[in-house]
Amino acid sequence: MSETHATGVAEPEVGSVFIANYPPFSVWTPEAVGREALPALASAPEPGVPLGLYLHIPFCRKRCHFCYFRVYTNKNAQQVELYLDLLAREWDRLRTERALSGRPIDFVYFGGGTPSFLSTQQLTSLVSRLTAHTPWTSASEITFECEPGTLTEAKLDVIRQLGVTRLSLGVENFSDEILDVNGRAHRSPEIARAYEYARNIGFPQINIDLIAGMLGETDENWRVCIERTLALDPDSVTIYQMELPYNTTITADILKGAGQFAQHVAPWETRRRWVAEAFEALEQAGYTVGSAYTAVKDPATTKFTYRDRLWEGADLAALGVASFGHVNGVHMQNLDTWETYEDAIQRGDLPLSRAYRPTDDERLIRETILQLKRGAIRPDYFAAKFGVDVRDRFADAWRSIKADGYLAETSANRIALTRDGLLRVDLLLPRFFKPEHRGVRYT
Repeated sequence: MSETHATGVAEPEVGSVFIANYPPFSVWTPEAVGREALPALASAPEPGVPLGLYLHIPFCRKRCHFCYFRVYTNKNAQQVELYLDLLAREWDRLRTERALSGRPIDFVYFGGGTPSFLSTQQLTSLVSRLTAHTPWTSASEITFECEPGTLTEAKLDVIRQLGVTRLSLGVENFSDEILDVNGRAHRSPEIARAYEYARNIGFPQINIDLIAGMLGETDENWRVCIERTLALDPDSVTIYQMELPYNTTITADILKGAGQFAQHVAPWETRRRWVAEAFEALEQAGYTVGSAYTAVKDPATTKFTYRDRLWEGADLAALGVASFGHVNGVHMQNLDTWETYEDAIQRGDLPLSRAYRPTDDERLIRETILQLKRGAIRPDYFAAKFGVDVRDRFADAWRSIKADGYLAETSANRIALTRDGLLRVDLLLPRFFKPEHRGVRYT
């Protein structure tokens, strides 16, 4: 089940396309937890490497039909409180490790799930416990993901008081019909209301998330989505092309042929065109396209610190069920079920499930492909950090991308993709993978 582009690049109807890390998650192993992850945590940190904190809040009002994250929609108030207690206890255990102890937190990310699912009391209590010994006051960015229908003015006021600097609204679409078909819990009036509250409260950065290619999307509706986004005038806009990993409701319906959904997901070429149209409209309105997924109104003041730090090799302490982190050169993931995660915390253990220590060459590949998502990379950065000329190391990949018409520039100062290349960057990145990592299941 795939579309094949004229260049021969296969574009799967189902399966993961988005590249979030390298090497692929499927090569991380449980054996590497004891061999690599625990020794890395017990070692002194590398000087000068920033440290971030990721908090996975896995609760949602509904599970979207395209969702592939670890989320729960059936937990009662007592279970939510238990989970938040486990998060705080995990941090109390993790922060004492030598690799993390005493280090300042440079950035924080509340992800999910739906962090804004929590009540103001739950949020205040959680942050109070997490910051009791590790203040966030010096953090350069604190990001908080929200579902518009869970927000009130009072809750947003508390979120801002907790230090959140970047509020990310999961709008996804402005059509109530499309939101309903795709299993979203919120509706369009809640978007306008939440945005107005957030703007009046004075968050330094408000981001709007959109998805190009949801079930039932049309050219006309997408045009309206762009117009309504521009009318709100957010500080930044993030647009993802719809993809269907194997654990989504839509994917299960396609593979089983059950016919649950009358609507269809648009072809990849159409999804790319919709993102291109959105970027063009945003640029005409004064925005700057900063990556394959983002446009910002003022690049001098609007940053994606969490993204940029991780793409440049920062450490990330990740809390919560199934969360992914990276410390002292080792990738690590937490246990991915509620029961195993809870059991580990109750025992006083770190809840790690699998890990992987990339080689120096794999670290180079990781940073190259992730930073290429910005549309361009600087060879001098990699020469200074890795002692490698990426023009030579990845000569075959550059040659291939150029032959397909997606390379705009290759010089000593800059290697840049064309806009068409940027819009399909995740399909191009496997060309940089080591041979043994090509063709394997990504997750």
